[in-house]
Amino acid sequence: MKKIFLHIFIFTFSFLSVSINAQTKAELEQQRKKYKKEINQLNKLLFSEQKKEKNALEELRDLNQKIELRNKLLATIESETKLLSRKINTNESKLKKLKTNLASLKEDYAEMIYKSYKSKSQQSRLMFLLSSQNFYQAYKRMEYMKQYTKFRKKQGESIVVQTKVIESVIDSLNIQKIEKDTLLVFEKNQKTEIENDKKNQENLISTIKKRENKYKRDLRNKIKEDKLIAARIDKLIKEEIARANRKIKNKPKTVKRNEFILSPEAKVLAANFESNKGKLPWPIEQGLITRKFGVQPHPTFPGITINSTGLHFVTAKESDAEAIFDGEVLNILVGSGGIKNVMVRHGNYISSYNNIESLYVKKGDKIKTGQKIGKIFTDKVSGKTKLVFSLFKNTKRLNPSSWILKR
Repeated sequence: MKKIFLHIFIFTFSFLSVSINAQTKAELEQQRKKYKKEINQLNKLLFSEQKKEKNALEELRDLNQKIELRNKLLATIESETKLLSRKINTNESKLKKLKTNLASLKEDYAEMIYKSYKSKSQQSRLMFLLSSQNFYQAYKRMEYMKQYTKFRKKQGESIVVQTKVIESVIDSLNIQKIEKDTLLVFEKNQKTEIENDKKNQENLISTIKKRENKYKRDLRNKIKEDKLIAARIDKLIKEEIARANRKIKNKPKTVKRNEFILSPEAKVLAANFESNKGKLPWPIEQGLITRKFGVQPHPTFPGITINSTGLHFVTAKESDAEAIFDGEVLNILVGSGGIKNVMVRHGNYISSYNNIESLYVKKGDKIKTGQKIGKIFTDKVSGKTKLVFSLFKNTKRLNPSSWILKR
């Protein structure tokens, strides 16, 4: 009887351990698919377009992002392969123990059958009962025979169960080995791809070094231009706050400078916006973040820092910018070449959508979450369709990554 409970325990433990490992494996598989999808998107959005004019510095930045993604993918594949190796080793060890237990079960069962047959030939069950000295002894002998028959049946069932468990473990082993082999082939292909990317990276670095002064000069000019745009946006927001506050009747006695005075409706909207932190939709339907928010060192030139005032998204041609929450179009700033920056107010929060080519909204429009704001501009030289997305609480810039959904 003890052996039956032991086998049931082994079977239960096997099932639980598979379930626990399956969860970790599923997470790694999901992560691998995510990185693979991002690399495909990166290739499609940044490397498939034929550029009219080559910019080695920009190409290097894009390539560095792809290499970083490939390294993350490789690390995930390696973790997945190690997990499969551990599972294969565990199952092989388990299989060995199960086969040993099954052999022992079969041996015990064969011995039981032999003894049963031998005793049956010497004395029938009826004679065994009739030879009882009294009724109580006959009853006990009958109970013993029932228990013995039941135990023998359970032993037979246990052999069947154990055989099925072994078959299941063998099937799992075969699947795991196929999965591991497939992953190893995929890993080899990724390593080849990353070697090619690194060769291109070296060539681009060599090109940049030859014209380093020019690239540095262009970069500093671009940083200066971005600062001027950011300052213009900051000034415009302050002006809009002052204009909005002038319209408010029954102003509170103390009004903080450069902060919206909120009506009851605006307070509700701001509270709803705040409660959705980390759950707000992306301002584009599909695409990638190519530059993060905040001050960061330039990836190529030491000593030069970039202050990214928002998130830089790259998306497909003809894509639209979409509102991340209900609100009202606060203002539209028109820059050089007619490129627009649309600012949407959400109580005392403002979302900003820069690099819009053509508009679907105007100042003062009430808009809803997901509503299309305008078509994003595609640079004819670089071939990129880029949206710069910023977020403010009054005049304070926020990190949009903390507010939008993780993808």
